[in-house]
Amino acid sequence: MDAAMVEKAANAIADKHRLSILLAAAQQTAIQCCAITELTGLSQPTVSHHIKILVDSGVLIYDKTGRTVQLTINKEMMKYLSVFFGKLS
Repeated sequence: MDAAMVEKAANAIADKHRLSILLAAAQQTAIQCCAITELTGLSQPTVSHHIKILVDSGVLIYDKTGRTVQLTINKEMMKYLSVFFGKLS
């Protein structure tokens, strides 16, 4: 297990706004950035900042088609984190 990868993902998830973005993405197949702005009540630049952190940590997958940005949960990363945290119990 790569501790640095787990640390980066855990830090990304530790923020209440990023956690709400992650939970919203988990409830849908994919979520668009504009929906996140409405969900959180944050400004578009702030949402972009949070999304960048989640994508850079590997927790979310960013897919841009034309002007539409879709975000999905990185299920492989979630499995990796689940195994890591499972070893702590």
